[in-house]
Amino acid sequence: MVHVRRSFTVDRPLPAVNAYLADFAHAVDWDPGTQECARKEGTGAPAAGTTWHNVSEFRGRRTELDYRLDLRTDDRLTFVGSNKTATSTDDITLRATPDGTEITYDADIRFHGLARLADPFLRGEFERLGDEITHSMPEAIRAAVPPR
Repeated sequence: MVHVRRSFTVDRPLPAVNAYLADFAHAVDWDPGTQECARKEGTGAPAAGTTWHNVSEFRGRRTELDYRLDLRTDDRLTFVGSNKTATSTDDITLRATPDGTEITYDADIRFHGLARLADPFLRGEFERLGDEITHSMPEAIRAAVPPR
């Protein structure tokens, strides 16, 4: 399993940050690997059970996962994506601060079958993507969410 954790603050109010991040289709704006991400059904505010189809490029290869919003509270979002090769859990914790919202992004990637053998070799690449998110996610939030 690969685990990546990053924390950073964005100068936007927590409820608006939660609303923005709860729509996983926005991953195209903040996740460096995501090429496409579309909600599979329904409209309105995403709630537990909402699903998206995500297409990413990782190390020059296209990979597709179906993501589900497993948990949405005022201060936490948990998405679980899976395909035959891996299961990815993105857990986003939000905390109001005097400067805006502190975001803690935790990603766990569990590889299945023979793909587990690649785990040690992929860890560095996921760490690099985690570093990129500390810049791309705040930029996307600032572009989409108005200040207080």
